[in-house]
Amino acid sequence: MKNSEVLLKKFERIHQLCRESNIWGRPKGGGGKGSEPQPIVVQRLSSPIQAVTAAAASSFRENSFGAGDSTKMKGLFKSKPKTPADLVRQTRELLMYVERVNDTREGKREEKMMELSKSIRELKIILYGNGESEPLAEACAQLTLEFFKENTLRLIINCLPNLNLETRKDATQVVANLQRQQVQSRLIACDYLEANIDLMDKLILGYENTEMALHYGAMLRECIRHQSVARYVLESEHMKKFFDYIQLPNFDIAADAAATFKELLTRHKSTVAEFLSKNYDWFFTEYNSKLLESSNYITRRQAVKLLADMLLDRSNSAVMTRYVSSRDNLRILMNLLRESSKSIQIEAFHVFKLFAANHNKPPDIVSILVANRSKLLRLFADFKTEKEDEQFEADKAQVVKEIAALEPKENK
Repeated sequence: MKNSEVLLKKFERIHQLCRESNIWGRPKGGGGKGSEPQPIVVQRLSSPIQAVTAAAASSFRENSFGAGDSTKMKGLFKSKPKTPADLVRQTRELLMYVERVNDTREGKREEKMMELSKSIRELKIILYGNGESEPLAEACAQLTLEFFKENTLRLIINCLPNLNLETRKDATQVVANLQRQQVQSRLIACDYLEANIDLMDKLILGYENTEMALHYGAMLRECIRHQSVARYVLESEHMKKFFDYIQLPNFDIAADAAATFKELLTRHKSTVAEFLSKNYDWFFTEYNSKLLESSNYITRRQAVKLLADMLLDRSNSAVMTRYVSSRDNLRILMNLLRESSKSIQIEAFHVFKLFAANHNKPPDIVSILVANRSKLLRLFADFKTEKEDEQFEADKAQVVKEIAALEPKENK
């Protein structure tokens, strides 16, 4: 014990010298100028080492964790990185703020918009990767689950006009990617859209907004990858609007609408066949008058090519048979064969050959072909594609053979 007491006395002497030389600084709560330092009481502990440790710890607390210095410790700990689900929740909260708040404090709103742009960009990086690493399946699944758990998609669609151009592009890419994300082999985006199908109305009508049309159009094309969603659009009154959207004066928007129109009429075979059968009369009346007979060259070219794609698809065989039995349809196709544009002529030929190849031609179809036989044979004699195409030449030879062998039929 004597050794312990000696060590303790030495420590007390050292501590006294430190106080006198102000090495420790003034204790917390010290008075003003001229005030004496408060004595530090050192308890006699069972061990000199414990005594030293206790005193040092006390002094460290007094001087390093004093009032106003607690913030110094914050920099020692980094914030925990957000999970994909956390990021979606943050994005949703910011979107809700943007949708409901018309903040007169410009600085506050600008700050929130910057946070939102950053959050949406981070969502895109998770889904697409950052250029150096591929996206992680687990992270994408977590993001997708949280995204469709609540109305994040609806919020993005509603708030899109409030975002800057780059953030709109990022948001469009996020929505597009999420339509393809599978969670446990299920496209949960499809389930959400079926329960919120009215969102398709907003996306379709987006073609009437010059600034938003291309963003909403891109979202719409990805959403109709789901067959049930495509069926809704086909059967809606909005379908008739596409005949006007395709001819809008803004070339980019018209081309985008045409791309969506084509996707609707070619992707889901059984749904398209059902739609065309049920809506044959009004659909092809509009198609012929507004598209095939349009004064716009690009519209005619796109329309005749799409018509060939639809009629040559086996799932539309019943529709094709009905189409090639109409003399009005034949008249339109023969006029397209006379176009100065080689591209339109070639695409028109692919539809015209169906009239010629039909083994059950109605008498009025036969009469038109016989009456125009010499003109048609002269046309096909010099009819060639820019590049050699064996299938085209074989089809042309068969058409010429069919027309040359025709005999007039009596109308019954």
